[in-house]
Formats: sequence, C-alpha cells, structure tokens
Amino acid sequence: MSFIVTVQEAVTAFAPWLEPTDSELDAIEKELAVISAEVALLDAQIVALDRSPSELDARRLRRARNRVLAARRDAANAAATAALPEVGA
Repeated sequence: MSFIVTVQEAVTAFAPWLEPTDSELDAIEKELAVISAEVALLDAQIVALDRSPSELDARRLRRARNRVLAARRDAANAAATAALPEVGA
C-alpha cells in the first residue's frame, strides 16, 4: 500500500522569485480590457444558463460578445502600433 502525500510547502511556499516580474505585470495591465470584457461575457452566459434566454438575455450576450471583439481589436491595434517604428516627423 502506498500513501499519497500532499506537497503543501511547494504549493504555499513564498519566495521573492515566484512573484510576477514588472514586465509580466505590464503585460497583464495591457490585456486588462480584454480580460474584463471576457469576464462580462462569462457573467452574461452564466445568467443565460439559469433560465431560458429571453430577448434581453440575447441582447446582453450580443453586446458582451461585441465588447470582447472590440477589446481584442483595440489590444491588437495597440500592439501593432507599438511594434511599428515611428516614421520621421
């Protein structure tokens, strides 16, 4: 018989090198609009699961999907703009 042992130290260990770096935090901040829009979409989907979707639920889902697409578009445009070199001014 072999025992299953949890490795609690590895899960809850605190070490400074386990914290996110500044560049990782910047990347998360840049994606925050997309993350927020996706959370709003998920909330709308969860609400629609509880009951048969009404016209209001369908509209809420459609608007949430559009917000996600707009946030992804804005993030992609911002990344493309940042990657392009500035043309002489």
